[in-house]
Amino acid sequence: MREFTVVIEKDEDGWFVSTVVELPGCHSQGRTLDELMERTREAIAAYLEALGEEETETPIEFVGVQKVKV
Repeated sequence: MREFTVVIEKDEDGWFVSTVVELPGCHSQGRTLDELMERTREAIAAYLEALGEEETETPIEFVGVQKVKV
């Protein structure tokens, strides 16, 4: 089992939106956090299946999130 970093945002319509940092273009949305996480797991599984491999090494490593004032 692999672990992925998921960034969660809330859009202007109140939907939760997830982005999987290690898998470019892999994202999902849901009305609740539970729904979002279920859909995100499904999106990750579909992404990996499309690559044809269950265990794919990714060169991206999540470092952190920081706020910047401008």
